Amino acid sequence: MSKVITTIRDGVAVIAMDDGKANALGATMLEELNAAFDAAEKENAIVVFTGRDGMMSGGFDLKEMGAGPQDALELTSKGSKLARRIMAFPRPVIMAAPGHTIAMGAFLALACDYSMIREGDYKIGLNETLIGMTMHNFGIEMGRYHFAKNYFNRCVVNGEIFSPKGAMHAGFFDRVVPSEQWPMAIPMAGQMFGQLNAKAFRETKLRSRKEIFKILDQAIEDDLDPAKVHAM
Repeated sequence: MSKVITTIRDGVAVIAMDDGKANALGATMLEELNAAFDAAEKENAIVVFTGRDGMMSGGFDLKEMGAGPQDALELTSKGSKLARRIMAFPRPVIMAAPGHTIAMGAFLALACDYSMIREGDYKIGLNETLIGMTMHNFGIEMGRYHFAKNYFNRCVVNGEIFSPKGAMHAGFFDRVVPSEQWPMAIPMAGQMFGQLNAKAFRETKLRSRKEIFKILDQAIEDDLDPAKVHAM
């Protein structure tokens, strides 16, 4: 059964993860997400990236991460490359998180052009150091690029977990959507970003991120080198 459902209509691709649990980012989920983004790109569609009710993503599949050091390195690299792809995607990518957004799920929120989360009792953050994982180079550089200095340590080093409103102040999300407005959040996002000139958006997005792409590409390369990785 597919873990990713893609619906493309009126120039907007809604890509929804649903594995019935934590929307864990394992090899199969990441493969299906890349296929979904392939389909959206082929249709030149704006992307709204979402999950299932109450859950965006709990991060990497820890069973796959625990299969062995090389497996962990490769899975981490696949997640990093998806985030990098989202940052370079030619059309707007909007995250509409319907719930908990943890670890690699939170990095995907950072990678999107605009991210919003439903109001509720949800947890958001980078919990790597809480669960005994040294943050990978890509994650550190993503944090350095996206977070204000006063939040970098709290998010990347201290592993602080936030409520939706706290996560918005930290920089994971641009907006917290009241529950009663959530049903309209996805169509309104597509409509809002549809007003942008596609060529101007694409060229400005790529030009403005040229330097961070160089840094992230090097980080992805370093994260695959066991000699440069202290622990995963």
